[in-house]
Amino acid sequence: MAVAAKKQKPALNPQMLKWAREWRGRTLEEAARRVGKTAEDIAEWESTPGGPTVRQARALADFYDRQFLEFFLATPPPIQEPQLVTDFRLHRDAPNPKETRELRIIQAWAEAKRANALDLFEEIDDAPPSIPDELYSRAGSDPEEAAERVRRILSFPFSEQAKLPASRQEQLPTILRKKLEGVGILTLKHSGLADFQARGICIFATPLPIVVFGNESPAAQAFTLAHELAHVSLKESGISGKRSKDAAAIERWCDQFAAAFLMPRSEVVALLGPPHRPQLEDMRDEWVNGIASHFRVSPHAMLIRLVHLGYVKASFYWSVKKPLFDAQEASYKSFGRPKYYGSRYRSSLGNLYTGLVLEAWNSGRITNHSAAEYMGIKNFEHLFDIRNHFAGP
Repeated sequence: MAVAAKKQKPALNPQMLKWAREWRGRTLEEAARRVGKTAEDIAEWESTPGGPTVRQARALADFYDRQFLEFFLATPPPIQEPQLVTDFRLHRDAPNPKETRELRIIQAWAEAKRANALDLFEEIDDAPPSIPDELYSRAGSDPEEAAERVRRILSFPFSEQAKLPASRQEQLPTILRKKLEGVGILTLKHSGLADFQARGICIFATPLPIVVFGNESPAAQAFTLAHELAHVSLKESGISGKRSKDAAAIERWCDQFAAAFLMPRSEVVALLGPPHRPQLEDMRDEWVNGIASHFRVSPHAMLIRLVHLGYVKASFYWSVKKPLFDAQEASYKSFGRPKYYGSRYRSSLGNLYTGLVLEAWNSGRITNHSAAEYMGIKNFEHLFDIRNHFAGP
């Protein structure tokens, strides 16, 4: 009777297994669930030789966001970690070390993609786009004027937004993303932001400032993209989260910019006429929904805009509607299915970054393997999928 061969176990350094897990902020229980073992098994692997199989070790390397080969090192490699950008979220308690670690990982991921993009521009002998000076604003300047000016720079007249069929208004963030990428803003998507009540991140650098947005509803994504565009306009990095009356001055300016960008004052007045005195005490949902549909934005964003422009009393928003809007947004789940295998990679990295990889690959400047590494893809089938569908939406 043939005896089944034992699974291969590489000569890993147990201390490196422990270091990688702790560096990433994973618990023994989380690591155990990842590979179908117990927390005691993981602890034993981290203390004695002869631990996981190659397959298990590779799974742990992915889970820890480290390279598999690092498990063979005698000591941890030198790591330069980014200083977390200014956090504008509303903290009720002391900062959570694990949360800070996770956000720093997302920031490092975004900064690595920017470094890759700059390398790819060099590979194809091209210069990264330079953002027009007219896009920039000063803190304290008029956000209404700034938003109007930036729409012109992005070649995004309101008519283009308004003509989007109501049945397709979920495409507004896709349109906005292309506009941002068109002027040289690297626009990335990361679903992990929502786990920490973060809505967006701006990492300002030139060239190629970075905007990261999350997996909110399409209408919320559009507002977040406009908000982070405001951060770029001010040359201010930051993490943005839930809004409040006590938000930082920069966040208030960015919110006002985003509202003016998506719902220009002139268009609101053209639709509703000038605001009357006294202000409305409240506004029925069907009215707000109808106005929001005209602008292809969420009722939440629309009501805030109507309050800011003086149509409705602020107390109606803060006391009555905001808790309801927050509950709706917290319960949002995306049920969309990818149209093709590689779509989630392209969705995460955007057309600017993906296009650079494909151009360098198609021109023979980088290999299949390098193209897959730039995209974070292990299955080459997904890479070819992306190339075959890149001309599409």
